[in-house]
Amino acid sequence: MQTTLRPRTKALPVHARAHNRAMVLQRLFHDGPLSRADLARATGLTKVTVSDLVQQLMVDGLVGDLGARPEGRVGKPATLVGLRTEAFHVVAIDLADDTAMHGAVLDLAGAVLARRSAPLDGSTGAAAVDRLVGFCRDLLAATTVPVLGIGVGSPGVVDEQGTVLQAPNRDWFDVPLAETLTSALGVPVHVANDANTACLGEFTYGGAGGGGLLVLTVGEGVGAGIVLDGALVRGHHRAAGELGHVTAVDERDSASPGPLGTPEPCACGRTGCLETVLSVPALRRRTGGLPDAARTEVLTAAGRRLGIVLAPVVSALDLSEVVLSGPPELLDGPLREAALQAVRERTMPVIHSQLALRMTSLGEDGALAGAAVLVLSGQLGVS
Repeated sequence: MQTTLRPRTKALPVHARAHNRAMVLQRLFHDGPLSRADLARATGLTKVTVSDLVQQLMVDGLVGDLGARPEGRVGKPATLVGLRTEAFHVVAIDLADDTAMHGAVLDLAGAVLARRSAPLDGSTGAAAVDRLVGFCRDLLAATTVPVLGIGVGSPGVVDEQGTVLQAPNRDWFDVPLAETLTSALGVPVHVANDANTACLGEFTYGGAGGGGLLVLTVGEGVGAGIVLDGALVRGHHRAAGELGHVTAVDERDSASPGPLGTPEPCACGRTGCLETVLSVPALRRRTGGLPDAARTEVLTAAGRRLGIVLAPVVSALDLSEVVLSGPPELLDGPLREAALQAVRERTMPVIHSQLALRMTSLGEDGALAGAAVLVLSGQLGVS
């Protein structure tokens, strides 16, 4: 299953108004101020339809009149309209960290206006949900204009309704997180897998292409978000991208374990998953206190395991870009280089010759930017 991003064509009449509204907002979001005639040309809608949509968006406070465009041509200059990015706030929350919740208040352009963090103190299950509700309230108190919604990037498998189907590390199973938070807070809440969320952030704010993008998030666990041909890939069980639970080290490695040691049990109940090798806790445990040479050896070995897992995915999907999101002191350098080398060794030149394997361009704000996109997409149809 795929979720199409950035609508660009007309919809059926029953869905037309919402779809066309999203197209207009999409253009203003990505292209900046435009005239009504510009919008009509860009969307294929009639000028009358565009004028009607713009008028309603002005009433809603989302779009403002910016005055005449300076032009050198003879005739009356066109009047520009633009997205009022300062008129609404979005609350974004990242739950990927194993020790704390991180959140921010952003404007509609993605600028971070306020930040907050709160410790988890090992809480799981219902206690973790209660902490999240309190954290959301703290962030809402930091807003100064109407709130468009709250976006939450959560570990685990999450369906389209924002129910966390399973997140073993949090002891969340069939938790209706979006519904619970919306009821408690009184504002729309959108919840998605944290890797899918980071992928949306990279796609919207990070300059990534939508032809073949995989964003690998490395935190308490390991997951991936995938965009193919402009659509977010979810999969039959809403679990596309769960690379953290692909076996990366098995019993055959026990005879010669190397710098990664013998296969370890995973929170999912199996042994030797990529998460037991690549997660931040695993990497820190294995590299802590080591001299530089030994630390490089461990990171290189972990990167090679990552590359072995990535190679068939890159080849099957013909990806153009793999983006790593996580602590650069662990992921960038030997680990990233070893992963790219392993992918190159295991794929055809036509697949890997132009493959980019890089760190996120959004830094520590990537997951928060993606959580904001959940709200922009869910409320406005913008991504």
